[in-house]
Amino acid sequence: MSRNNSQKYGWWPVVLGGALVLALALGARYGLIENGVLPRDCTVPEAQGAGAACALKWALVQLFHEQRLGIFSLVCGGLGFALTCRRLAWPGWLAGLAGLVLYNYDYAAVGALLALLVLTAGEHQRQAQG
Repeated sequence: MSRNNSQKYGWWPVVLGGALVLALALGARYGLIENGVLPRDCTVPEAQGAGAACALKWALVQLFHEQRLGIFSLVCGGLGFALTCRRLAWPGWLAGLAGLVLYNYDYAAVGALLALLVLTAGEHQRQAQG
């Protein structure tokens, strides 16, 4: 039987990937959104010269508007859990962590936990055999 990634590499990829996404999400939230770096209102004439900043703000807001990031995490994490598919669990885990920071904690928490169960399932089996 072939070994899956968690049996081969342990839990480090899950922790490092999660830490990287958390750092990016925290930087986006506290460094860009809440810090006032991006224009508050892109419809006023003063913001017309800040087209790239307004586009970035629009893209960030669309991520967490109507719980989109959290629902994506829940769908990926739920399908990954139901199908025991690590390829679906990874986006569920990473999107769930970003969703927890970017105002989508309702669905993102459940999706991230379901995905984490799939990603760390091999660790328990490996430690029991060891």
